[in-house]
Amino acid sequence: MSGREAIIIGGGIIGLSLALELQKSGMRARILEKSQPGNEASSAAAGMLAPWIEEMPVALQSLALRSFDLYPRFVREVENLSGMSVDLRDQGTIFLGMQPRASWPSNVSYLSSSAIARLEPLLAPQTSGYLLKELSIDPRALSTALLEAARRSGVEIVPQTDVTSISPTANGISLATSTRTVHSPVVVNCSGAWAGAFKPMALPIRPVKGQMLCLTTDPRLGLQHVIYTNDVYLVPRSDGRILIGATAEEAGFDKTVHPQVMEQFRNAAIKLVPSLLAVRRETSWSGLRPATPDGLPILSSTSIPGYYVASGHFRNGILLAPVTARAMTKLIQGAPGEIDLTPFSATRFLR
Repeated sequence: MSGREAIIIGGGIIGLSLALELQKSGMRARILEKSQPGNEASSAAAGMLAPWIEEMPVALQSLALRSFDLYPRFVREVENLSGMSVDLRDQGTIFLGMQPRASWPSNVSYLSSSAIARLEPLLAPQTSGYLLKELSIDPRALSTALLEAARRSGVEIVPQTDVTSISPTANGISLATSTRTVHSPVVVNCSGAWAGAFKPMALPIRPVKGQMLCLTTDPRLGLQHVIYTNDVYLVPRSDGRILIGATAEEAGFDKTVHPQVMEQFRNAAIKLVPSLLAVRRETSWSGLRPATPDGLPILSSTSIPGYYVASGHFRNGILLAPVTARAMTKLIQGAPGEIDLTPFSATRFLR
């Protein structure tokens, strides 16, 4: 084992999940967060736990499927520890206007127009579609519950602490922060879109902006399934909210929400669900997804002893949280891993 204590840079869902797993394994975990835990990409995400929505590289698909299988147990643990609900939904995803993909599972169900109407009476008439047994979750509720579960498990949370640089020392890592210098034998960079900023090891992780619209309806009259099309997706929550998104923009760290984009989302949602025309309660936001050049996350040790990276999850940070926490804990402790992390090594960019 590299050390009995670990500092995690970043208090999003990845950092919180890893801290909880490390704490369970017998290590002491401390999180340094530049603002407030869960306030960045974690709270901005739609929460689709969907390993089949997009075509993925084989290595990423395998990782996503493993994490998908872990999710129900992961959620039960977080809810039990925190005493909070995270709104895990298992109604599935209805795909409209697209053909089956090679990556889809064998149990995908074809839906006729009448079958779609029975499942989702609020949808405008559709010719056909497909139902996949995917999950969805409320990332904001998950972030809040993870934070409480971590605190109750003994994780130290230090907000408003911006790490500016890392330096190897004789017995671990020294971190310069906005307020002081701290030391630890193990440091894990889980800082999302900001993960590439720390000297002396620059990582090619960049922000990709995603804008999102949320309409609030009567939960008794809302959608039951996630609705996915080539143009837009709608993700219902149990309290009646419907999330509509999302863009993928190379805009640096600009998080401006553009009214014209929100209008496009609203119009696309109304075209699918005409009753949304009467909905007036709406909110909007944007988040910054951490992306790498090859679309794979970095889950890896580095050339600096004791320094690890768990970032670059792009669209899949919520989905990959359980498997990232387990795999990185085993890596840090030098234990045999269940998953080959070779494709996700930082060395692919640092050769």
